[in-house]
Amino acid sequence: MDPIVLHIPHSSPQIPFYDGFVLGKKTIHDEINLLTDWFTDELFDLDYPKIVAPFSRVFCDVEKFEDDSLEVMAKKGMGMCYTHQDNGDLMRVVDPGLRERIKSDYYIPHHRALEDLTSELLHKYGQVTIIDCHSFSDIPFNRDLNKDIPRPDFCLGVDEYHTPESLYRPVKELLTNLGYTVLINNPYLGTMIPLKYSQKNPDVLGLMIEVNRKLYMTIENGEIIKTSGFEKTRNIIKETIQVAGSIPV
Repeated sequence: MDPIVLHIPHSSPQIPFYDGFVLGKKTIHDEINLLTDWFTDELFDLDYPKIVAPFSRVFCDVEKFEDDSLEVMAKKGMGMCYTHQDNGDLMRVVDPGLRERIKSDYYIPHHRALEDLTSELLHKYGQVTIIDCHSFSDIPFNRDLNKDIPRPDFCLGVDEYHTPESLYRPVKELLTNLGYTVLINNPYLGTMIPLKYSQKNPDVLGLMIEVNRKLYMTIENGEIIKTSGFEKTRNIIKETIQVAGSIPV
């Protein structure tokens, strides 16, 4: 088995509890429909160890810094605890007690699980690659920092310290040779590395793979639907991760 960890943070639509929310559940779930990385838990359901967040990013976004002063998106209501909708309207009031509850019961356990799995594989193999698994809308969100269009079919997120060119270049070449458009750190950048190892251990590698949702799904009358491209996209992702895992770094 290749020393790969699949990190899938945004696939769930579940809200564990609604404390603090000031909007009706329908409005909240419309926001979930907009922001969820739909079906990424299935697209990346491959034979590798994985950490999957079982709750919606709207409830707790494990990819944000827990300290809002360090998180650029917190100013837009997208910190660890989302407070605003993509349209800017207030969605949730998060007092210190609620924030601490979410952090201690959801955010920290998720990060601990990712760190523990990374440490286990690092000890066993001497090196581990974390694949950060995402999808993105072909139409930029209001809060997106990068609104460039047209958007690519795939975005590869890299980190200067944790993502050597020998890791991401073969992945980009594979996708390009298959006829897909691929950009590096565009429209989203970076990749998830546990804080214990971030900028400290070059044997912990990372690559974010973001797939454009237009390749595999659509939304019709508010219903999330897989398209005929789903299985093709899933197979391509499988091949992509196999390439990432087989390249000596």
